[in-house]
Amino acid sequence: MRYLLFALICLLSGATLAAPAQPGKAYLSLIIDDLGQSPARDARTLALPGPVTLAIMPDTPHATDFARQAHRAGKTVILHMPMDPATGPYAWHPGTPLPELERRLDAALAKVPYAAGINNHMGSRMTSQSVPMAWLMGELQRRQLFFVDSRTSAATVAAAKAQAVDLAHVSRDVFLDDVRTPEAIAGQLQQGVALARKQGTAVLIGHPYPQTLEVLEREMPRLKSQGIEMITLRQMIAERSNQAMPAHGKRGRYANR
Repeated sequence: MRYLLFALICLLSGATLAAPAQPGKAYLSLIIDDLGQSPARDARTLALPGPVTLAIMPDTPHATDFARQAHRAGKTVILHMPMDPATGPYAWHPGTPLPELERRLDAALAKVPYAAGINNHMGSRMTSQSVPMAWLMGELQRRQLFFVDSRTSAATVAAAKAQAVDLAHVSRDVFLDDVRTPEAIAGQLQQGVALARKQGTAVLIGHPYPQTLEVLEREMPRLKSQGIEMITLRQMIAERSNQAMPAHGKRGRYANR
């Protein structure tokens, strides 16, 4: 039944169909944000084991080259879309007319080829805006892209608007590196592991900080021995079937609608 539901979601959203993960296991997906700024950090991130998703910022000097490199390496590429309070030529801000938001989205996607979806960079003010978020989800559906709500604010309505139109999406559960020390990052990773065991899945977001990469290089090869399987974002979408996790809402529906 879950697979049939996801198949319908994919048909509606245009997302590529991926078989859902097997029941009774603990699954984890990892996204690394803010890529495209440094070839050295990008290369180190690309070398991480497993199906790590690479979120590339459009207003970085190496965005296009790295997106192509990551695609050739078989990694999932997504656009890390700047949203208020982020600034710059691509950033979305409350009150900006929809045609201008569309122009900026077009320009950002052109800078990040092979993007399978998008997530928000910052966006604590923008993702709380119902009208542009609803428009975005319809637009992503038309473009056959999925959405990841980074949940930079508890007031976000982005995932709820995706759910309302059956757009393939997931929401972030754990940020790895709000505190940028190896000890804190390792602790957040273990929080993600515990959450995956408890609810079956966990979506983690980190950044290409030296401390984060150090922890991931050391700990990711150990995840399988802890009963954790890394899966792609498309597999995670299949596993969650567009349902909100308990921290994000009740009975599978997002709290902010």
